[in-house]
Amino acid sequence: MQTSSREGGFRLLFVCTGNTCRSPMAAVIARREVVELALPGVEVRSAGVAASEGDRASGGAVRAAARNGLDLSQHQATQLTPELAEWADLILVMSPAHLLRVVELGAGETAALITSFAEGREEDSGGSVPDPIGGPDEHYLETFEFLERLIARAFEHLEAVVEK
Repeated sequence: MQTSSREGGFRLLFVCTGNTCRSPMAAVIARREVVELALPGVEVRSAGVAASEGDRASGGAVRAAARNGLDLSQHQATQLTPELAEWADLILVMSPAHLLRVVELGAGETAALITSFAEGREEDSGGSVPDPIGGPDEHYLETFEFLERLIARAFEHLEAVVEK
């Protein structure tokens, strides 16, 4: 992974399906990590491969974030577009299907399955992040906690390439 050659720092994009559960939770966790690690040049966004523009984060995602001191109440879903994929220096996706869509959009060289990236593997052989959509709050909390662990490990790899 290279540092960004663009002005404005490093751009990180999380991608899931509807941009109402996993990727918004990942983004809010990553933003907290950016602050805690003092990485002011890192910008974090999220999007979905099948998002309905403007949809709010699911109630379970909002409650899981709130239980962990984070706020998703103002989140609005964003559709993954070629322009947004081009914007990112690194795209971390929740499943192999999301990775395929990113590749279709021409940004495969900047994308990785979050489970593989967190483990430091070059190949995308890791598993998917479970989708809690429609499940009870405990599923959202489990997914949130799983994402926290993955993102902490991902930032261990990113700290070396992101300028402070």
